[in-house]
Amino acid sequence: MSWRRFPVTRVDAFADRAFTGNPAAVMPLDEWLDDATLLAMAAENNLSETAFLVPDESEAADYELRWFTPGVEIALCGHATLASGHVLLSAAPWRDAMTFRTRKAGILTVARAGDDDGDDVYRMTLPAYRPEPKPLPDIAAAVGGRPVETLWHGGGYALLVYASAAEVRALAPDMAALRAQGEVLAIATAPGADDPSAADFVSRVFVPGAGVDEDPVTGSAHCVLTPYWSARLGRERLSAWQASSRGGSVGCRMDGDQVELTGCCVTTLVGDFLL
Repeated sequence: MSWRRFPVTRVDAFADRAFTGNPAAVMPLDEWLDDATLLAMAAENNLSETAFLVPDESEAADYELRWFTPGVEIALCGHATLASGHVLLSAAPWRDAMTFRTRKAGILTVARAGDDDGDDVYRMTLPAYRPEPKPLPDIAAAVGGRPVETLWHGGGYALLVYASAAEVRALAPDMAALRAQGEVLAIATAPGADDPSAADFVSRVFVPGAGVDEDPVTGSAHCVLTPYWSARLGRERLSAWQASSRGGSVGCRMDGDQVELTGCCVTTLVGDFLL
């Protein structure tokens, strides 16, 4: 039997050590495979996201980028974009940044940030999604607790604000009820003032309608969280902690109509996918 080999790298994004942050599979391709094969590969990887990359023939960016959960293709994924930048920049130490052309989120950039410890730290620019107040009784009931404020962004982002980080950490959502709402990304958040993370705000993210019950650390959620907390706290620069079981730290900065997110990446597996 003749096998085709496709390289795959697994990366923990928004992580300063292995087995924390959010794992993503990064798969550079020479050309696009059919969508059914891409989805089957993502399902086989069985991570919250698999990022597929193809050199961008339009020359608008370095690569085209698409993201798949085990169940669907999505419009924007932050942690798998950060992981993609890490993989490509690790292989090209002479480059300072990589750009990605996406189908629904525009041109995205991942650049080296660097620090004195030599960690693999990157800055990533994503669109800012400013949420607006809106009653969300069904989603709030499914997530649980007592949110003091609910907001919505038309990209399918529900933002539920709680009084304390302890309430966010204690949530036990009804995933079946959330799944019935479709591919909604439900974000629970609260001030981090009294949280052990010492972050400006904390969050948890639930997306069962897209095949991911709780996402460990979600870059796209911070496209919504950063504008909200920047306005509420009156600061452009913020520190965030996503309080999943794996946990992850995200540096956030408002930059006009974009957000800049900063995080570390750790490579945990390099291999081949055989078809």
